Amino acid sequence: MSKTIRIRKGLSINLQGKAEQIIGTTPASALYAIKPTDFHNLTPKLKVEVDEEVKAGTPLFFDKYRPDIVFTSPVSGKVKAINRGERRRLLEIVVAAGDGEMLYENFVKADPLTLTPQVIKENLLKSGIWPFIRQRPYAVIANPEHEPKAIFISAFDSAPLAPDYDYILKNEKEAFQTGLNALSKLTKKVNLNINETANFADVFTKAKHVEINNFRGPHPSGSIGVQIHHISPISKGEIVWYVSPAEVATIGRLFLTGKYDASRIVALTGSEVKEPRYFKTFVGANITGFISNKLKESKESPRIISGNVLTGNKIDSNGFLGFYDSQITAIPEGKHFEFMGWLTPGFKKFSASRSFFSWLRPSKEYRIDTNLNGGERAFVVNGQYEQVVPMDIYPVHLIKAILAEDVEKMEQLGIYEVAEEDLALCEFVCTSKIEVQEIVRKGINIMMKEMG
Repeated sequence: MSKTIRIRKGLSINLQGKAEQIIGTTPASALYAIKPTDFHNLTPKLKVEVDEEVKAGTPLFFDKYRPDIVFTSPVSGKVKAINRGERRRLLEIVVAAGDGEMLYENFVKADPLTLTPQVIKENLLKSGIWPFIRQRPYAVIANPEHEPKAIFISAFDSAPLAPDYDYILKNEKEAFQTGLNALSKLTKKVNLNINETANFADVFTKAKHVEINNFRGPHPSGSIGVQIHHISPISKGEIVWYVSPAEVATIGRLFLTGKYDASRIVALTGSEVKEPRYFKTFVGANITGFISNKLKESKESPRIISGNVLTGNKIDSNGFLGFYDSQITAIPEGKHFEFMGWLTPGFKKFSASRSFFSWLRPSKEYRIDTNLNGGERAFVVNGQYEQVVPMDIYPVHLIKAILAEDVEKMEQLGIYEVAEEDLALCEFVCTSKIEVQEIVRKGINIMMKEMG
């Protein structure tokens, strides 16, 4: 039986630059990269060399401690570069796409409902699609040896300027359902969560082999951690998996065609974009073609983010799309000094409190830059975090337990239920400028080390 859940706490940030539902044209990216830095708790081991020919689905590297988890090329072509950082840390495997027809490795092509869970897992592992399946606790790549109590799919994203999955998948009904069929063989329950206030297409509302749940409320109502908390909270020893809708369609295309089709529709968003819209590309695409001549002129270069403004990663203008991202955001860098700061009237400013007047115009869209308006300071307990975290946890106490590295307290305060994205709003509203997401990941790493 489906549930309807009203989220009352949270904060929706209305930014300028939402993508119009138009597929724009842009030159095909010549370069694509898979970045080991996109994955937590991973020790990569290379399987290719520079100038080696690859097909879409050819393994590029694998996890040293779980060698069955491989990461494959999204396109066919030649390995252009293997970029390393300090202490020879592997940063990127760059593939130059070929000029001709796309070449694919061959995998199992079959109706997943007729296959055993083991065969489905093997197909996902060999094709390199398995890393799309992540788990809670810890928000890391799922362990194929485990059986989750449920799989969660959020059909909407409530983050600022997030892409509309209903639009992205409107022509992917068969692939999406096939992906759901495959996932339904790996667990007892698949939860598909939709926004009650949106008019979803039948790609979601008529999906089979799932339990549909309705959510309503501000961000982070679309966060997978919040949804899991309200439907099936995680206790110690329990595991759930989660997948994004676009990645479900990728799984479906694998079983429909027997190929790793890494195509993806990406939203180019943000106040610094001339015409925000969607573009077709592949996983790990170089973003140069997306932003070239598409950004507004300004005195300083804007900040380019792979993902959304709360949880995304800053990248260069010649950087690459993140493995899990379907959004590129461009906002002002904000390196300027503001005279009198918060003492000015601030009619054009957005405020999470009532310091300015944004609360009088909730539908107004704002142009917000990256200026922190101050540096990190003493941790003040003022109830800000609790106002934006719609979970039955004490976020401030949890953050302090992590800083103290108190494993027992972290367990009691809900470390198994959270990941960075669930507490990203805490960082946004924080008066003390605390790097909340970085602390949460530190806590998760401590728990993984302690618990094994």
